[in-house]
Amino acid sequence: MNKILEKIKVAYRRYDTNRVHFKRSVNRSAGGDVGIYIMLALVATVMVLPMIYAICQSLKPLDEIFVFPPKFFVINPSFENFRELFRTMSESWVPFSRYVFNTILISVVGTMGNVLLSSYAAYAIAKIKFPGRETLFGIVRMSLMFNATVTGISNFLIMSALGWVDTYMAVIVPAFCTSFGLYLMKQFMETSVNDSVLESARLEGASENKIFWKIAMPMVKPAWATLILFAFKDLWNSGANLYIYSEQLKTLNYAISQLVTAGIERSGVSAASTVIMMIVPILVFIVSQNNVIQTMSSAGMKD
Repeated sequence: MNKILEKIKVAYRRYDTNRVHFKRSVNRSAGGDVGIYIMLALVATVMVLPMIYAICQSLKPLDEIFVFPPKFFVINPSFENFRELFRTMSESWVPFSRYVFNTILISVVGTMGNVLLSSYAAYAIAKIKFPGRETLFGIVRMSLMFNATVTGISNFLIMSALGWVDTYMAVIVPAFCTSFGLYLMKQFMETSVNDSVLESARLEGASENKIFWKIAMPMVKPAWATLILFAFKDLWNSGANLYIYSEQLKTLNYAISQLVTAGIERSGVSAASTVIMMIVPILVFIVSQNNVIQTMSSAGMKD
């Protein structure tokens, strides 16, 4: 089994090298390269401006926030908004650390379950031939059209019937099964995992579970890293207001949103909370950006 795994790894490296060579063989003129870089610079500027504006707003004193005409950049930066945010949170009867724990627990467990179940289901649909798999995947594609708001009532009725309302399970378990996760992993497995490699492993007597963990999952590492990013971002920003009512089970996003609705004098605190909520997803993206780029660049490629 170890010998066949080594042969599979060598074949995959050769395939990856040929793919990179094919990419490099595409030539463009110098003017085309300059045009692409200019376009990318403009798009990057448009995308980064909201983040810069949010950071500047969080560092502005109240007199700068309400100045007219409004200014984009901060003139006299101050961390008073952040100090006020943490001071207000510390005065809450539920400790600030409790909100952080709830958010981390829901985000981490929900993300890992999403990646695991999506990968297993995607492998079965993409690489195991069974009756009705195309129909099943067609239903998954159709479910991508439905917004979470549309399915909110039915999800609540299910959670209520299971007795999971006002528990972590009401938020974590639905995060395990997402149409986007299954669709992303299935498409990437079809294009990145060679069927002949899997057949070779089956002939050597490897079980499907061993093939999945030893061959398929390493080959689709960029895809599950991308899924981790998107799943974590959605759960981190989720307020879980529909299913959780106990204050001790609330997430950080909900706690901060309650603080910033106290009035116009909390505008600076609101800007500071926005920066705090976006820091963690940005850090997760920075760590996994190479895999995300590889996933997007490999999408749609065939052997």
